[in-house]
Amino acid sequence: MKRRLVLTGALAAASAAVAQTPARPIRLVVPFGAGTSTDIVGRTLAEALGRQLGQTVIVENKPGAGGAIGSDQVAKSAPDGQTLLLGTVGTHAINPSLYKRLPYQPLTDFVPLGLVGTTPTLLVVPAASPWKGIADIRQAANGATSFASAGNGTSGHLAGELLNVRLNKRFVHVPYRDGAQAMTELIAGNVQFMFYHPAAVLPYVRSGRLRALAASSARRSVAAPDVPTLGEQGVADFDLVAWFMLYAPANLPADLRERLREATRQAIALPEVREKLSQQGIEQAEMGGAELAAFATAEVAKWGEAVQRSGAQVD
Repeated sequence: MKRRLVLTGALAAASAAVAQTPARPIRLVVPFGAGTSTDIVGRTLAEALGRQLGQTVIVENKPGAGGAIGSDQVAKSAPDGQTLLLGTVGTHAINPSLYKRLPYQPLTDFVPLGLVGTTPTLLVVPAASPWKGIADIRQAANGATSFASAGNGTSGHLAGELLNVRLNKRFVHVPYRDGAQAMTELIAGNVQFMFYHPAAVLPYVRSGRLRALAASSARRSVAAPDVPTLGEQGVADFDLVAWFMLYAPANLPADLRERLREATRQAIALPEVREKLSQQGIEQAEMGGAELAAFATAEVAKWGEAVQRSGAQVD
């Protein structure tokens, strides 16, 4: 009898210990380096998502190959909800057309959990530029006009190439190592214009070093409501926005998928999260599961056209 009581007590203690053991941390892979806009969004989301789930969410930066390295790692992870990806317009809409041999399939290797937000790019020029609007750019000479970007195949590069198509121009693309270098060269007047994220360029606009001429989206940017869109200035069919989407590997069980989707929805609806994202020029739009899938498919087609027209290709 004593032995049975001791054994029963031991089993009860073991069960209690298991019940008190915290769930292992969730890995949120950010496929770009620390300090990037994607990293800032990822860390904001990780903290809020962890609170909703009652688990720790740890950000892991896995940069390289335009986000393909980190994205591929998540695509090949177990679909158990323990490994998530903060995908972007680059990893899931641009890369499929940009890379000849992409190791993952954005539309079939992942399940979208929530659209964290979108942001247009702003077309900016040096403060000393004579250009005041798109009408002036229409008059610019092809050979004497160049635009900067943070690299081949980036959203800024493709926005510039789409502008070439819409205006029937041949402005020269000048890729730089990153956005910071591109802006330095733009401010110095070594290139004539650039498309880049509001959070990065608006401090320079406010300090009088750059001038914002247009937003690349169909609607004006919340971060820069006084800047007209390209459409408002007569450039038809121009609506390119960058975005951030939380993904899990494909084949995630339905109950777990819905739990993570609801936790994501609640996390990005928190006032402090909205405020932090707004500071990055990111706007939110809630979508259900079917809407997320339709959005992802449409974005692959839209940016695929931009890549094709640009002629950009990465081996």
